Amino acid sequence: MNVAPEEQVVLLDDAGNAVGSTAKSAVHHTDTPLHLGFSCYLFDQIGRVLLTRRALGKQTWPGVWTNSFCGHPAPGEAIIDAVHRRGHQELGVAIRDVHCVLPQFRYRARAADGTVENEICPVFCALIDGEPAAAPHEVMDLVWADWRDVRSAAALPWAISPWAQDQIPLLEAADLPVWARQAA
Repeated sequence: MNVAPEEQVVLLDDAGNAVGSTAKSAVHHTDTPLHLGFSCYLFDQIGRVLLTRRALGKQTWPGVWTNSFCGHPAPGEAIIDAVHRRGHQELGVAIRDVHCVLPQFRYRARAADGTVENEICPVFCALIDGEPAAAPHEVMDLVWADWRDVRSAAALPWAISPWAQDQIPLLEAADLPVWARQAA
């Protein structure tokens, strides 16, 4: 029987330099080390943003509404390649026109169960053609939303993930691609 190797995440020092790696399944706990992640917001052809609700089986923030998808690049994997990989894994989609719009985003948040998220987390925007087919172990629900509704959700601390809550106001001030600026 072939067993896939366990997914690894890149550990970082306070300056954002890679200092090692560890199993993804072991990185998130009450004293989570700083590691590399990313967030991505997908837009459709008419300017709506895809929001997803994390599956109940997720280790961090299960059942919480958030951006389109998140992930961690593997050691040695280009972050842009990780964005494409996770878009396909979580939502069954190919994405295009991927832009890093918040390259220095960093956050630390504690969930109600004590689990900490501690990431340097560049934020991307991309276009999607067609409808996603979400992997049920990753996403329990999804919705296409107008940007004004996304802004409203970010203003309610219980309505959306802490990272999306911090990212959304920053996205409005960022140098977004023209198709994303029209939505924002």
